[in-house]
Amino acid sequence: MGFARACSVALVGVEGVVVEVQADLEAGVAAFTLVGLPDKSLVESRDRVRAAVVNSGAQWPQKKLTVGLSPASVPKGGSGFDLAVACAVLGAAERIDPASIDDVVMIGELGLDGRVRPVRGVLPAVLAAAEAGYRQVVVPEQSAGEAALVPGVSVLGVRSLRQLIAVLCDEPVPDEQRAQDEGRPDTMLAGLMVPGAGLGTGVARASATAEGSRPDLADVAGQERPRKALEVAAAGGHHLLLTGPPGAGKTMLAERMSAILPPLSRQESLEVTAVHSVAGILPPGEPLVSRAPYCAPHHSATMQSLVGGGNGLPRPGAVSLAHRGILFLDEAPEFSVRALDALRQPLESGHIVVARSAGVVRLPARFLLVLAANPCPCGRHTLSGDGCECPPSAVRRYQARLSGPLLDRVDLRVAVEPVTRGDLMGRGGRGESTATVAARVREARTRAAERLAGTAWTTNSEVPGHELRTRLAAAPGALLAAERDMERGLLTARGLDRVLRVAWTVADLRGADRPDASDIAVALELRSGIPRGVALGAGAA
Repeated sequence: MGFARACSVALVGVEGVVVEVQADLEAGVAAFTLVGLPDKSLVESRDRVRAAVVNSGAQWPQKKLTVGLSPASVPKGGSGFDLAVACAVLGAAERIDPASIDDVVMIGELGLDGRVRPVRGVLPAVLAAAEAGYRQVVVPEQSAGEAALVPGVSVLGVRSLRQLIAVLCDEPVPDEQRAQDEGRPDTMLAGLMVPGAGLGTGVARASATAEGSRPDLADVAGQERPRKALEVAAAGGHHLLLTGPPGAGKTMLAERMSAILPPLSRQESLEVTAVHSVAGILPPGEPLVSRAPYCAPHHSATMQSLVGGGNGLPRPGAVSLAHRGILFLDEAPEFSVRALDALRQPLESGHIVVARSAGVVRLPARFLLVLAANPCPCGRHTLSGDGCECPPSAVRRYQARLSGPLLDRVDLRVAVEPVTRGDLMGRGGRGESTATVAARVREARTRAAERLAGTAWTTNSEVPGHELRTRLAAAPGALLAAERDMERGLLTARGLDRVLRVAWTVADLRGADRPDASDIAVALELRSGIPRGVALGAGAA
């Protein structure tokens, strides 16, 4: 009898697979069968699609209907297949021309009244369709801006199934009235946000704060050494540990770090936007994330919330939400040891592979880790005068919660001393503003990008150690101090590579062609905290 097909996209993590939606009508008792490994929400599309078709003025075929989702081996979930299923059914019933939907990818949920509701993951879905060779995409009107970010794809945004039928049949397109035109909130936008996935993830967005009220680095009193470490970390993408007593300014420094990072490139913006779209935290009206994300989960976060997980196929965790941005773990020793150690693999590889019974998902996770920790449970272990009441065993247990293998992957370890009265009252003058530091960071990043042009790396923190010891070698004799530390057991092989990466960043900040002995000394001091007789400010600025 009748047969038609349309296309949609199934998301596995942040990667998409184009799915062919086939509809077949044949004589028999009226029934609707959906096959192809659908989940519960997709099985329920049978009732949504039927009601939407009828309420859109079309006739539902009273025959035996079978809808297949191919390839059948790929798990399929969500309500984004509704639009493709409805058009395939209408094509099989010859309400629309089956040839007009053969090569069209359709993404969207249908309401019972026929309205097309937005869904999560439109950007990665359209990217997958474009890579598969499709050039026409139909999405909900609210998601048209997000889909249009993909070059070479013609995007049609529709408000209702009635509008789409009219477009496909060359009929006059009805004007669907928006809810907000009547002074009511637009409930359709609820499909873009997952309840509890915004504030609960600890993700903060620069655009959510007014330009004039954003925290400025000049607000931090004193702390010259941590400020320089913050600049080096931002310029080279190096992981940072801030250790100090409560109230010294560790959190203030970390909160201002995202503002000194350079804007994301086009490719990086697409990567970040895809992750946020899948996670359901992409705000309506902001189809493209242009600033580095900042994610600060609470210390009670579970390992699954950090690295990804959940029922069925894993969902992005904090390490993926912070992709190309900052993951700040305040009170780091209070996190569970298992959760902290789970960060070791993505810190090295830049991605996370989460295996569950429903499948294996590879998620991007190239983030800049910032840890903040007190020296002991009471926080006064290094203060003079007040004294620390914690027994030595409690101090050791507290500090051991940050394991050696994790700390070995942290390039910069800086002690944040208590703020003096003079600094707090502003007698030493205000420190440099965010704009001033951000300009130096951009210049250093530009130098690194020019040096690494033609490679797979963009920042110094990504360069492999072999390249740093051969093609990108430091000045002759510059590594003597680092080699001595390695012979004494103070530095591991991984630690030496990370010292070289930091030294290249210090050299970029001062405009040098390659690191010398002073840059290596600064890098060693920032890693170990042991003074090396070199002014940190002069070497880093």
